[in-house]
Amino acid sequence: MTGFARSEGEADGISWIWEVRSVNGRSLELRLRLPPGFEPLEPPLRAALAQRCRRGNIAATLSVTRLSPPAIRINRAILAQIVALSRELAAEIAAETAGTISVAPPRLDGLIGMRGVIETVEEDPEDIVEARRAAVLASWWVALDRLAAARNQEGARLAALLTDQRAGLAALVESAAASAAAQPAAIRARLEALLGELSGLAAGIPEERVAQELAMLVTRSDVREELDRLRAHIAQAGELLDRGDAIGRQLDFLCQELNREANTLCSKSADIELTRLGLSLKAAIEQFREQVQNLE
Repeated sequence: MTGFARSEGEADGISWIWEVRSVNGRSLELRLRLPPGFEPLEPPLRAALAQRCRRGNIAATLSVTRLSPPAIRINRAILAQIVALSRELAAEIAAETAGTISVAPPRLDGLIGMRGVIETVEEDPEDIVEARRAAVLASWWVALDRLAAARNQEGARLAALLTDQRAGLAALVESAAASAAAQPAAIRARLEALLGELSGLAAGIPEERVAQELAMLVTRSDVREELDRLRAHIAQAGELLDRGDAIGRQLDFLCQELNREANTLCSKSADIELTRLGLSLKAAIEQFREQVQNLE
């Protein structure tokens, strides 16, 4: 089922935003976008999702912002090398000029401004990093709660639609049953008419032979078993809809069975009206199945 959720928070010098989107899918799939430093959260994030959802393509993005600039430090090793080199150069200049030229010592602002002297400290203490990850993981659960609520709302709307469609399927099956009820008589009438046409072309056909042919035709055209199975499958679909929970896979299987019985009904039909009803039933089953694909 489709859904969208968002959660945000702030702790230990950072703020973050979770955005989670869900679309229909036959299985559960999660695509994560995590900023550097939060990759270790992926296993518990996936485990938490598996506890809340069974089907769907989920895309989740974590955006993290620092609330304060990172700390800085002086690279004393590089600074010492620069100072030593400046002293060596000053001594060389004094020796070459016999002391006639004096070199002023380097200024502090000039030394600090040189590349590599001042560094940004990107690494935070481990305890701070772990606290941030724990807070972000807790916020993930909040986002999942909101996503589940959004999916449940859509599920309620789909359940109402599927209930109406199931009632339509049941009505078509009963219409087909009413049409098929007169089918044996219609078959007998057609057979007798055919025999009447052939009577002038062939010798008299024994009555028992006519009875055998009639029985075979009626058996091949009898759709009562298909109608009974259709009723049973539609009743089971109603029980699943009343139960709720994750019923998408079971309903999808029932749709396949319904379609199989509808195909057999059409192939065995010896009546134009029954064929029309069978085709309408197939179309209604396909519409029902399209909506079932949206269920978890």
